[in-house]
Amino acid sequence: MTKLKNLSITLLISSCFSLTNITLNVAESFSQETPETPQENVSEESKETSPVTAVDWYNQGVDEIDAGNYQEAIDAFSESIKLDQTDADAYYNRGYSYLVLEEFQQAIDDYNNAIELKSDYTYAYGNRCYAYYQLKNYEQAIKDCSQAIELEPNYADFYIYRGNAKDDLANHQAAILDYNQAISLSPNNAKAYYNRALAYNRSGKSLQAVEDYDKAIQFNANFADAYHNRGVTRFKLEEREKAIADLEKAAELFNAQGNTNNAEKSLNTIKQLEEEQTE
Repeated sequence: MTKLKNLSITLLISSCFSLTNITLNVAESFSQETPETPQENVSEESKETSPVTAVDWYNQGVDEIDAGNYQEAIDAFSESIKLDQTDADAYYNRGYSYLVLEEFQQAIDDYNNAIELKSDYTYAYGNRCYAYYQLKNYEQAIKDCSQAIELEPNYADFYIYRGNAKDDLANHQAAILDYNQAISLSPNNAKAYYNRALAYNRSGKSLQAVEDYDKAIQFNANFADAYHNRGVTRFKLEEREKAIADLEKAAELFNAQGNTNNAEKSLNTIKQLEEEQTE
């Protein structure tokens, strides 16, 4: 029996909201963004009600991923692996499920197995890059993303992921070069512009940062983080009214998205900036 589906799911879940200060003393800005939606390459399938073979368990695991039941997917792939320890795809998809659940070390362990079985498994390197990044192992993240790029040089997101790791190592110019490449491959990629703007901010290049936030918002009108950071940067450039308008828009979008914590941060940033202005 052959497998009915093979997921090729690239990085990851929605963006990280750890916060970092840019060059102002008062306001917080939101950190790097990764592409929000995993991609799947799938074929038509039929469901097996009573899995008995490794392939049956594998297909059930894929169905559970499709349904968003990631722990159940892990259980099914584990059963598949018990019966067939040579299936790189089972390790890969279980690793993806761990990744979605933010169990990053378990994901890395599964990607290790997938790569050992299939040394040119491009997306296993890409997803392992993300897992290492989340564990703040930036050097290993860069190595894995570089390997993914060597295998698939025209996939823009790999350059964004590698750029994020370089930027967190304070290699801002190297990060900008990666974002440049991502933009050349995907000119409408809002997150590539957003992340490059962050690197410009951290390099003290506020004007270039604002231009990139403009582009990010052009391609994603609901990009609350970009409004927030553009507001912070505009205040640094002494564009007070524009800064407050951006931060108010960020708060509005965050509230609409159900992210009340970041909405409050944006409103508090306005207060902080106004207080600094009067000192």
